[in-house]
Amino acid sequence: MGMGSPLRRRLLLSLALLLLATACAAAAAKPRLSTNYYRHSCPRAERIVADVIAAKQRANPSTAAGTLRLFFHDCFVGGCDASVLVSPLSSPSTAPERAADINLSLPGDAFDAVARAKAALEAACPGVVSCADALALAARDLVAALGGPRFAVALGRRDSARSDARDVEVNLPRTNMSARAMARLFARKGLSPREMVALAGAHTVGFSHCAEFAHRIYGYRGAPGEAHDPRLNPEFARALQRSCAGYKDDPTVSIFNDVVTPRVFDEAYYKNLPRGLGLLASDAALWEYPPTRVFAERYAANRTAFFEDFAAAMQRLGAVGVKTGRQGVVRRRCDALD
Repeated sequence: MGMGSPLRRRLLLSLALLLLATACAAAAAKPRLSTNYYRHSCPRAERIVADVIAAKQRANPSTAAGTLRLFFHDCFVGGCDASVLVSPLSSPSTAPERAADINLSLPGDAFDAVARAKAALEAACPGVVSCADALALAARDLVAALGGPRFAVALGRRDSARSDARDVEVNLPRTNMSARAMARLFARKGLSPREMVALAGAHTVGFSHCAEFAHRIYGYRGAPGEAHDPRLNPEFARALQRSCAGYKDDPTVSIFNDVVTPRVFDEAYYKNLPRGLGLLASDAALWEYPPTRVFAERYAANRTAFFEDFAAAMQRLGAVGVKTGRQGVVRRRCDALD
């Protein structure tokens, strides 16, 4: 027995080392995102997307805000896999994510921007660059085009082979959510309150339809007539009431989230919050909740801090639930499940 113990220990050690080596090999074999993923297969991929997106933004300046929102809605439902891009027309048996009520207001120019980028990529490198990567690059480039930070985008995402509207409701924040509820939702995606507040800064170039905040400016909490949310600046509330007067007849009426510098990516969104100029209830909530207010205050006072945290948060968002290797596909068309 005594003679066997050293041998047994050596055998156990050898087995442990073998298992460790196997685990390391498996981890190394699993495809990962990389900033030079297309270095050999499509070396001009980033340049191609940048050129197409720049032209689209020049033609329609609202493209940037819409594409940022599109990227967020894609990543929060099943991961960054281009599932939100699938058109209801190409999916007759199952309503895709795009058909969910919260996604009906996603602007057509954002979908068109990604479709154009993908078409150019297919012409240069057929079947190589995923729609998910095209969307991630487009979002990055449009932030920079409006004066925001430019940051590296890790690539190698695969596209989803499914898209289901039933997946949407529980995965996206609503405009009337409390900051605490939003923080819980972001935590499920692996994102911190700090990253949540930084990503909210995308509203500096966004817009919202009147229906999304009508409850704040008409009959607030059951009050009669023109009663508005007291957190809103009174003059701002009255201006919103005038601008949105016919929103029930025309649901496309929209207002800039940042009414001060709506077409510039800056920290004005955060500066607006204590002034009662946060358009959505969820915007105002960030200022009311101490764990998120501390970051909103920091970004309002320091553009560099906002840009650094926004860039880092976008990189983290772009890694949520990604599919790599055989987990996904590379769709030839972004609006269809090949």
